Amino acid sequence: MADGERTAFGDLLRPIADPPVRPDLISLSASATAAASAAVDPPHGSRSEADRLGASLKELADADARIVFVGDPGRTDPGLALPGNAVRTAKYSFLTFIPRNLFEQFRRLAYVYFLAIAVLNQLPQLAVFGRGASVLPLAFVLLVTAVKDAYEDWRRHRSDLVENGRAAPVLDPAGSGQFRPRRWKDLRVGEVIKVLADESIPCDMVLLATSDPTGVAYVQTINLDGESNLKTRYAKQETMSRLPSITAGSVTTLIRCETPNRNIYGFHANLEVDGKRVSLGASNIILRGCELKNTAWAIGVAVYTGNETKVMLNSSGATSKRSRLETHMNRETLLLSAILITLCSAVSICNGIWLAIHRDELELSQYFRKRDYSGGDEKYYNYYGIAMQVFFIFLMAVIVFQIMIPISLYISMELVRLGQAYFMIRDKNLYDESSNSRFQCRALNINEDLGQIRYVFSDKTGTLTENKMVFQCASIRGIDYSEGKDPSPNGSDVYCVVVGDQFWRPKMLVKTDPKLVRLLRSEGETQEGKHARDFFLALAACNTIVPLIVGTPDPKQKLIDYQGESPDEQALVYAAAAYGIHSPLIVLGILGGRCCQIKIKIRRAKYTYICRITDRGDCVLCMLGCALPCQCSTSHGIGFAFKTQDFWPFLSHSYCLCYRLQLLSSTLTASGFIACCMSTLTHIYGRNIFTCTPGICRFNVLGLHEFDSDRKRMSVIIGCPDRTVRLFVKGADSSMFGVLEKSIDLDIIRATETNLHAYSSVGLRTLVVGMRELSRNDFEEWQSTYEKASTALYGRGSLLRAVASSVENNLQILGASGIEDKLQQGVPEAIESLRQAGIRVWVLTGDKQETAISIGYSCKLLTSEMTHIVINSNSEASCRKSLEDAIAISSKFVTISSRAQNTITGSGSARVPLALIIDGTSLVHILETELEEKLFKIATVCDVVLCCRVAPLQKAGIVALIKKRTEDMTLAIGDGANDVSMIQMADVGIGISGQEGRQAVMASDFAMGQFRFLVPLLLVHGHWNYQRIAYMILYNFYRNAVFVFIMFWYVLYTAYTLTTAITEWSSVLYSVLYSALPTVVVGILDKDLSRRTLLEYPKLYGNGQREESYNLKLFILTMMDAIWQSLVVFFIPYMAYRDTTVDGSSLGDLWTLAVVTLVNIHLAMDVFRWNWITHLSIWGSIAVAVMCVILIDSMWFLPGYWAIYHIMKTGLFWLCLLGIFAAGMIPRFTMKALAEYFMLNDIQISRELEKFGNFNDFTGTEISMSTFSQTHPGFIR
Repeated sequence: MADGERTAFGDLLRPIADPPVRPDLISLSASATAAASAAVDPPHGSRSEADRLGASLKELADADARIVFVGDPGRTDPGLALPGNAVRTAKYSFLTFIPRNLFEQFRRLAYVYFLAIAVLNQLPQLAVFGRGASVLPLAFVLLVTAVKDAYEDWRRHRSDLVENGRAAPVLDPAGSGQFRPRRWKDLRVGEVIKVLADESIPCDMVLLATSDPTGVAYVQTINLDGESNLKTRYAKQETMSRLPSITAGSVTTLIRCETPNRNIYGFHANLEVDGKRVSLGASNIILRGCELKNTAWAIGVAVYTGNETKVMLNSSGATSKRSRLETHMNRETLLLSAILITLCSAVSICNGIWLAIHRDELELSQYFRKRDYSGGDEKYYNYYGIAMQVFFIFLMAVIVFQIMIPISLYISMELVRLGQAYFMIRDKNLYDESSNSRFQCRALNINEDLGQIRYVFSDKTGTLTENKMVFQCASIRGIDYSEGKDPSPNGSDVYCVVVGDQFWRPKMLVKTDPKLVRLLRSEGETQEGKHARDFFLALAACNTIVPLIVGTPDPKQKLIDYQGESPDEQALVYAAAAYGIHSPLIVLGILGGRCCQIKIKIRRAKYTYICRITDRGDCVLCMLGCALPCQCSTSHGIGFAFKTQDFWPFLSHSYCLCYRLQLLSSTLTASGFIACCMSTLTHIYGRNIFTCTPGICRFNVLGLHEFDSDRKRMSVIIGCPDRTVRLFVKGADSSMFGVLEKSIDLDIIRATETNLHAYSSVGLRTLVVGMRELSRNDFEEWQSTYEKASTALYGRGSLLRAVASSVENNLQILGASGIEDKLQQGVPEAIESLRQAGIRVWVLTGDKQETAISIGYSCKLLTSEMTHIVINSNSEASCRKSLEDAIAISSKFVTISSRAQNTITGSGSARVPLALIIDGTSLVHILETELEEKLFKIATVCDVVLCCRVAPLQKAGIVALIKKRTEDMTLAIGDGANDVSMIQMADVGIGISGQEGRQAVMASDFAMGQFRFLVPLLLVHGHWNYQRIAYMILYNFYRNAVFVFIMFWYVLYTAYTLTTAITEWSSVLYSVLYSALPTVVVGILDKDLSRRTLLEYPKLYGNGQREESYNLKLFILTMMDAIWQSLVVFFIPYMAYRDTTVDGSSLGDLWTLAVVTLVNIHLAMDVFRWNWITHLSIWGSIAVAVMCVILIDSMWFLPGYWAIYHIMKTGLFWLCLLGIFAAGMIPRFTMKALAEYFMLNDIQISRELEKFGNFNDFTGTEISMSTFSQTHPGFIR
C-alpha cells in the first residue's frame, strides 16, 4: 500500500508475522540478525486450537517443571538423570526373557492349574506319570508361545537398532555454528538440532527457526496420530530474530516446560529470552515420529528424548477384549471341573472303602506294605492310613484325569484365530481399491464375535458417506444459486494457470452456477456482485488449507491439491477457486522462493504475466499495454510484462497496473494467499481473460480464530485494499444465527433459513457465512485483548475463546453453502442386508436433523413405511413427557398393527415399523438419569434409531444403553476421532480408514476401507468364525472327556489305585499330537455354507445370534456322547480279552488306537468342505498315532515293551476296532440323520440346497401387505 494512501488506521492493516530467517541463516552467521529484525509479525490466531486447548491452567513452578537451557545440555542435565534418546520397543532382554515371558504366560489361570498338576506329579507319594511326561504338555505350550514371542521381540530389537542408529545434525557446542551429525540415541535434552525436508523428527523439539521467512513449518503426523494431512507449527519471533546470539551463548535462553506426559495435542511451557518471558503451546513443538514437509529445514531444541517423548508414552498395543464364546466357555469349564471333582471324589471314596474292606489283606499287598526280613522290623511305604490314602488318591486322580480340562484348547484357539485373521486379511472382497487398504485384524481374540452381532452403531460422515465433500450450491444474501453445472469434459471453462510450459489447475473440479459466474464477471462492481465476492473471499480466507502441487501422467499438467484437516474446508476452497478467487496467487505462494522469475498466464488467454519475487519477499505483477517488452518500476520492486497484439484491443486505455502480493505468515495456506488480485473474469470469445481494476489490491490476514467445539465457528480478520478491516465468520447455523444482527436484513435471514432447510432436506451439509466491518476502536480493542490472551501463562485457552466470542457478534449475513457428502458405494444394499440378517442399525451423527434424515432415506435406513417418532426437547421435564408419549404411541401402533394383521391374514402379529429420531440436546437430559430406562424401552421397540447432533461421549452412552441392559452383542463403526469412545465401548469396534485420520483405526479391533465390507465381514466371515470356533470348543471338550472316562472305567477294575493301562507318553501325546492338528485345520478351513449362500440369504446369520452352535444343551449332549463312546471303547476290548492272557499294556495300546481313530472319524463326520489339507490332517493324525504307539512299544526301557506287536497280530484286535467304530458312532449318526430329516433348521436346508438343489427353484415370491404406516405416513412429535 502506498504511503500516501494510508490513513491513521493504515498502520493497523499491516500483517503481523514472526520475523523471517533467511536461508543463509542455516550456518547461523551473525550477519543475519539485521535482516531478521526487519521482518513483520505473524497473523493473530495463527496458532492451532490444540495450542489453546493445551494451554496452561496454572503457572509452572520450578519444582513441577523441566528447565531446559537452549544449547547447553550439560547445564540442563548435569547429573545425566534425564534419559537419552535411545528408544526401546522390545519387551525383553537376553536376561529377562525367560522370567518375564513365563510371568506373562502364567497370567492365564489355566496354566497355573496345569503347573500345579505337574508339581503334584513330582511328589513320590502322588507320582502317577513319569516326571518328564507330566511336564511335557505344559512345557510344549509354553515353548511354542515363547518362540513366537521371541521372534516378535527379535523383530522389535532389529527395528530399534535401525531407529537408534539414524543420524541427525546437532549444533557444535564449541560455538562454531556448524551442525555435525550424531546418532539419534546420543541426543540429549537441551541440544539444538536441525531437521531437513522429508526427514523424521528425532525427538520432541521446540522450534527455534525454520527456512520459511515467517517461521512456519509443516509437519505430517501420520506416525503419531494417523492423520495424513499437513499441520502447521511455528517458531517464535524472539528465537527467530535472536537465533545466532542464542546458539552462540551470548544470550541466556531457557525453556520451562511441563514434565513428560501423553497428551500429544497439548504443550505447556514458557520461553525466557534475555529476561523476556513468552508462552509456548502445542503449535511451537514438533514431536518425534512426525516428518518435516514442504519446509527446507527447521531448527529446534530437544525438550523430551527417548522414552519420555510423547510418541513413546502413547505407544500401546491393541485393545484387549474377550469374546462371548470364551466367556461362555468358562461356564463349561466349571462344569468340567465339577465332573473332574466328581470322578476324583468317586475314585478316592471307593478306594477308602476298598481299603477298609481289605484292611486285613494289605499284608500281602506289596503295593502298600513290605516286610523287611533282614532286620526283623516292619517298614511301611505307600500307605499312610485310610484317611491320608483317600486324600492322596484324590490328588492322584486329579493328575490322571487332568486333561478333562484341555490345555491344548487354548493354543488351538490362538492358532485358529490367527488362521482366520489371515484369510480375512487376504479376502479380496474386503480390499478397498480407492484407498489401497486391506482389512486389518487388530484384536485376534474376538473373531467369533463377528458372527453374533445384533446392534450396529454407525457414524454417518465418513462411514456411511465418503467424507469427500463436494460444493453443490450457495445461498448469497438470500438468493439461491443451486443450478450448478459440471465443468465441460475438455476443460474449456476451468480456470488454469500456465507456469513455463506447464498447466496448473485445481485437483478437484466443482460445479459452477452460470448465473453466479455472470454476476462475478460482468457485475462485479454492483452491490450483488460485491456481496458474492465477499462470500467467496470468506470461503477462501477462513480455513487452514495447505495447497500442494502434485504431478500427473502428463508432464505438462500439474494439479493443485488443497490439503486440510477438514474435508469441508477443502470443498469450500475448491469452490472459491472454481469461481476465480485463487489465480494467480496460488502459484506465487507455492513458488515462494527468492529472486526467481516466473512466467504465468491464464490458460487460453492471449497475454502473459511475468512476475518477479523481490528480495523482500514481495511479488510484483505488471501488465503494460504500451510497450513490448517493457519495465515498470515501483517502490515495491521491479515487474516485467509482455504485451501481445491479441490482448491490446481489449484495453480501453493504456496504463500500468502494478500489484504487490505480500507473502504472509501462512505462506502455503489459503489464508495467506488472500493477498491476491481481486479481479473479474470476463468470458471473451470462449476465453477466460483476467482483467484488473487499477490500483493495489492487497489483503492482509490480521487474525485467525480457528474452529472449536464450543463456539462451532471459525473467523478471520482481513485488512482490505479499501483501508477497511473486515471480520469473516463461518460456522454451523445453530451457532451463527445467534450472532447475526437481526435488526437489519431480516428478510434475507429468513430467506437464507429457507434455503438452508432445502439444502438439508436433500442431505447437504450446510455452513452459514457472515461478515462484520470493524471500526478502529473495535480492532484496537480486539488486538489488545488478543495479545493479552495469547501471551497468558495460564487459562490461555478459555481467554482466547472469550476473545473470539467477543468479536464474533453483530454480523451481517453473507450467505450459506451446501456441500454434498456422497454415500459410499453399496451402503443402501449393505444396510438392507444387515436388516434382513436381524441386525439393528443405529446411526449416531453430529449433523443436523434434516441432513441426517435425508441421508437416512438415501441409504435405506429409513423407509416410506416407517413412522417417525421425533424427540427434540430442551429440559428434563419435556424429555420425560416426550418419552412417555413415545412409549404410548409405540404400544398403540403395535396393537393396531396386530389387529390389522390378524384381520387380513388370520396369522400372527406384525407391528408397524418405527423409527426413533432424537437429538443431542435431549440426550443431555436423558443419559445417566432415570430417563435412560424409558429411552431404552422405546429404542428397543423401534426398528431404527437416528441420533442427531450428538457428542462423542453421547455416542458411547448410547452404546452403553444397550450393552449394559441386554446380552446382545454390539458393534460400533466409525472413521473419526469423535468415534473412538463409541468404538471402545462396543463389544466389537471397527475403524474406517477414511478422510479424518486414523484415530478410529488405531482404537479399533478391526479396520477396513468401506462400510459395505461390513456385510461380507459379518454375514460370511463372522458366520464361519463363529461356527468353527464353537464346534472346535465342543469337540475339544468331547475328545478329552472320552479319553478321561476310558481311564476312569479302567480305574474301577484296578482297586481304585489309579494305575493306567495306557502309557504315560500316549496320555501326553493324545491331546498334543494325536488329535490336535485336525481341529486346527477344520477350525481354519471348514465352511458349512458357501459365501454366495450366506450373502444371498442374510437370515442365515441368525444362527450365531441365537447361539445355535454353542450352548449348554449342546454341551450336555456332547458329554453324553462322550460317555457313550468311552463305554464302547473300554468295554468291547475288555469283554473280548477278559478271559485271555493279553496284558494291560496291550489293552492300553488297543484303547489308545481305538479312541484316536474314533474321535478323528467323529470329526470327519462333521466336516462340511473337504480338501487335501483336511484329509492329510485327519488321516495323517491316525497314522501318526499308530506309528508313535509302535515306536513307544519298541523301546525296551519303557513299560509295555513289544505289547503292540502281540495284540496286532490277532484277528480279534481288528474285529474289536470295527466293533468300536460301529457301536460308538451309531448314536451320533442316528441323531444327525433324525435332525436333518425331521428337525431341519435354516443352515441344514441351505446346505441341502447347495448340494442337491437349484436355488431358483426354491425362491418364492413375497407379497408385500399394506400396513398402517403406509396409509398414515408422517412424523410423530
